[in-house]
Amino acid sequence: MLGNGLGVFLIGTCTAWLTSPCRFPGRRILEWALLLPLAVPAYIVAFVYTDILEFAGPVQGLLRDVFGWTSARDYWFPEIRSMGGAIYVMSFVLYPYVYLLAKASFQEQSAGLLEVARTLGHGPWQTFFCVALPLARPAIVFGIALALMETLADFGTVDFFAVNTLTRSVFNVWLGMGNAGGAAQIALVMLAFVLLVIGLERVGRRGRRYHQTSNRYTAAPGYELRGLRAACAIMACLAPIVIGFLIPAGVLLRHAVVFFDESWNASFLTFARNSLLLATLAALAVIAVAVFLAYGQRLSPSRGFAVLARISLLGYAVPGAVLAVGVLVPFARFDNAVDGLMREWFGLSTGLLLSGTIFALVFAYLVRFLAVGFGAVEASLGQVRPTMDMAARSLGAGPGRTLWRIHLPLIRGSLLAGATIVFVDTMKELPATLILRPFNFGTLATHVYQFASDELLEQSALSALTIVIAGVVPVILLSRAMNRARRGTPQMQTGPLQIGHI
Repeated sequence: MLGNGLGVFLIGTCTAWLTSPCRFPGRRILEWALLLPLAVPAYIVAFVYTDILEFAGPVQGLLRDVFGWTSARDYWFPEIRSMGGAIYVMSFVLYPYVYLLAKASFQEQSAGLLEVARTLGHGPWQTFFCVALPLARPAIVFGIALALMETLADFGTVDFFAVNTLTRSVFNVWLGMGNAGGAAQIALVMLAFVLLVIGLERVGRRGRRYHQTSNRYTAAPGYELRGLRAACAIMACLAPIVIGFLIPAGVLLRHAVVFFDESWNASFLTFARNSLLLATLAALAVIAVAVFLAYGQRLSPSRGFAVLARISLLGYAVPGAVLAVGVLVPFARFDNAVDGLMREWFGLSTGLLLSGTIFALVFAYLVRFLAVGFGAVEASLGQVRPTMDMAARSLGAGPGRTLWRIHLPLIRGSLLAGATIVFVDTMKELPATLILRPFNFGTLATHVYQFASDELLEQSALSALTIVIAGVVPVILLSRAMNRARRGTPQMQTGPLQIGHI
């Protein structure tokens, strides 16, 4: 967590600053391309780089051919399956969390502050360290906190790299040793880590204010970079894109084309159908519950209802393995209790009603990603004026009809955006799916993990590429939202809020 936190801070903050006030060739393309690593799950990137950098991979093979080395004893090469390798992979995959929020914060900052820094003789980097960075601290810290929670929740990367973490221990203790109680104890420790991260982020901002000192939100003159400085800025922004997206996507595309005949089979179609079914059900469930909570809060803006609604959103901060434990244990007890009663009273066995079914998986996805759907719905519903409700009521429409005829058509864009992001997140989710999936039920994510763990990445490349392509959709939505968010426009007041929820 420490190594990844430092990595995402350096990459995300520097690229956000370079693409905000600085002007150089290709900046408009790079500022949205920097979001592309969000489309690739960390465990897929780990599989790809292991395939490239291991002893039998093309990189070390080329080095041996060039220098005439014959064995690993003749040279030193960093071990990709290590703690450093895990930090390297996750830093280049998770930095967009910091990049998104830092860039939104830099774009919001008053033009007068940057102009004053210029009149005092500060250059771009001095202005960055003395003015822009302190003002963007809340956004940056929150982005780092999101990346740290994703690091804590990761299973595929650390398991493939043989890094012993708490998430890996949950799987080993439960599935390997059959000790559900021990797994629950480790899950509680992980939950304590999550609460600690959230608490430290709140404490860090306690007693501090980050308000703007001016109402001027006109665009400040940018810093024109030319020559060597422009080349360095382009390379600094291009490197995360190449490492975090282009290389993994290129390798997967090559494997998918070469091994297409082996990959395109009945099993792939089954896995794809299962993934699409789960993702669709999860997206519909999340949006339905999000609309219920957001509209209920609009109709009854009481403090108690607001507190309960916020509590229901905490699942996004809980790792998938911990959430799976929290879902499976009570569901299994319910199934056992019902089965015991039915055996005692009627001599019949009900079997598994909740645990080990698709319902358990969809319920876990609902708890995990409700915050995403709620953030999109609440932000959009808040822009609908209360006079619309009053006019509908005066015409005899009740709350339900008002929601169906007025609000849902007005916020359908946000509903679609929230559902799309939940859909893609569900397709990428691995830990909860591995634990809660029914017997003989696989998805694209579990298929990629199982084959890549057996050193068969080529045969699962088509499944991995499908997940990546699906992940590009919310990246495009985010880039469009960022392009619409400009200083001095009403959207700018709500844009960062939506990005923060995402």
